[in-house]
Amino acid sequence: MKFTYDTRYNIAYIRFHEKSKDVESIKISDELVVDMAPDGTIYGIELLNANEQIKEKDMGKLLIVNEATGSTTEMPIHTD
Repeated sequence: MKFTYDTRYNIAYIRFHEKSKDVESIKISDELVVDMAPDGTIYGIELLNANEQIKEKDMGKLLIVNEATGSTTEMPIHTD
């Protein structure tokens, strides 16, 4: 899995798999697009207007939580 943030276009992307030619981008809302294959496999999630959503909810930090162990890792995301 890979998380990227593009400050030029203000887009965050969580990639689960490399895109194939059969992947379709499905607009869920004005700020959320899901890349999905015909078999239902999710290839990625695109977050538009990302800096507002990241700052608003988590103070500009990405929080990674391992639910099995309870361990957490916090990473700052520079959105300015």
